[in-house]
Amino acid sequence: MLNGMYTDRERCVRAVQSKDARFDGWFFTAVLTTGIYCRPSCPVVAPKPENMVFHASAAACQQAGFRACKRCRPDTSPGSPEWNRRADLVARAMRLIADGVVDREGVPGLAGRLGYSTRQVERQLLAELGAGPLALARAQRAQTARLLVESTQLSMADVAFAAGFASVRTFNDTVREVFALSPTELRARVPKRNDTTALPLPALPLPALPPHTPTPRTPPPGTTETPGAPIVTPAPATLHLRLPFRAPLNPDNLFGHLAATAVPGVEEWRDGAYRRTLRLPYGHGIVGLAPRPDHIACRLTLSDLRDLTVAISRCRRMLDLDADPVAVDDQLRTDPLLAPLVDKAPGRRVPRTVDEAEFAVRAVLGQQVSTAAARTHAARLVTEHGDPVDDPEGGLTHLFPTPEALAGVDPGSLAMPGSRRTTFTSLVEQLADGRLRLGVECDWEETRARLLALPGFGPWTVDVIAMRALGDPDAFLPTDLGVRRAAQQLGLPSTPAALTARAAGWRPWRAYAVQYLWATDSHPINFLPA
Repeated sequence: MLNGMYTDRERCVRAVQSKDARFDGWFFTAVLTTGIYCRPSCPVVAPKPENMVFHASAAACQQAGFRACKRCRPDTSPGSPEWNRRADLVARAMRLIADGVVDREGVPGLAGRLGYSTRQVERQLLAELGAGPLALARAQRAQTARLLVESTQLSMADVAFAAGFASVRTFNDTVREVFALSPTELRARVPKRNDTTALPLPALPLPALPPHTPTPRTPPPGTTETPGAPIVTPAPATLHLRLPFRAPLNPDNLFGHLAATAVPGVEEWRDGAYRRTLRLPYGHGIVGLAPRPDHIACRLTLSDLRDLTVAISRCRRMLDLDADPVAVDDQLRTDPLLAPLVDKAPGRRVPRTVDEAEFAVRAVLGQQVSTAAARTHAARLVTEHGDPVDDPEGGLTHLFPTPEALAGVDPGSLAMPGSRRTTFTSLVEQLADGRLRLGVECDWEETRARLLALPGFGPWTVDVIAMRALGDPDAFLPTDLGVRRAAQQLGLPSTPAALTARAAGWRPWRAYAVQYLWATDSHPINFLPA
């Protein structure tokens, strides 16, 4: 594995000299003679090895006084796969920071969600990444600011507050320090061209922003904001973005699964894109995602631009874009019966979710029924209990209901057996009152145990939630009918116990093995919609 790869100097030097894009995001190269930091695949002539210093994060490079390279733009690299592969404190903290928790709740809020003291969290992040939570969040704000500066015509004040900065002055200082350019200079460097990567939907101009009335607020503890500083809420806007990934990426089962199981009103496949509504910390959004050869085209409409960082993070997580497909496929190819499946269509991803609680509810609705029946059950709940949204470009009508809204549902109104009603009500009640938390900060094994304690939750339901909601790359479904059928066709053991024993050689990527096994079937989840 590549854990702590930046400490293996010889290996890092080889990756830089070969300009191997597979390692982008795994580590960053700081160049002593120029004062810049780069991704491993930077196209410029590689520096001499004695002038290279390696860091685990962009934040660590910035703290050491290095500026981002203007050629390779290291801030646009895919994220490190480590944070989605691991379930330890550092990985859980990194997932929360990507979800914007430090900006909204401060370092104490981050530590509270993890169940550790702020000192413990800061110490572990510094030890592994060379930067604390504030520095990591600052680097993320800088990346968001650059994205908004280069892809929109928003005023710099709107960009600053949308990216999470407490003031325009802090925004200007940070951008200059990280990129060695002012925000205005960054925007001036963008080529004047039409964006041909947008989704095939009518291109809407960004709306003119009305005058804002600054509203004082109390900043979250543990942040660098000034109490009482005026915070501006930008107006809604539509953005066209590119989401990078590590090649290869096979979009068939990824988008096929999302489209085939789409809940009417919340999700749809339209004009070559998967579209869905998003419930976000400051408002809501609608996203359209379409596969392209070297990126995912993303059309994102937000009611509040402060949700941009969170929305991108959740979309990347849903599409598993930070995965390392080469490492996954190499491991699965060691099994001679799986190798032909991998060679036929390498780069399969695990389709995940933008809302863990939503997926858990949908997993219960899908117990022992067809995909069509599960969609029907979910659509009824959405119509009756979801929050309505406007979608002038498609057929999306609602946000998926919150656990609090579903906790008030009359069990007698649910068209399902009595035992499943009990399962449903037990789940939503515990989600609503906080006894059960499903989020990026969860400890996977502890959450599994809590789910198994709920009535009606067996191994299949728990592991499908672990795989697609919690993001455990080693979750496995040996009792799944599709998995067992595929195993029998391939000559693998088909009983759950024997198949689990055989799958020990696929660890820690058994969730990806499930995707390859499912792909042997003709179910619509395995095919990119027309």
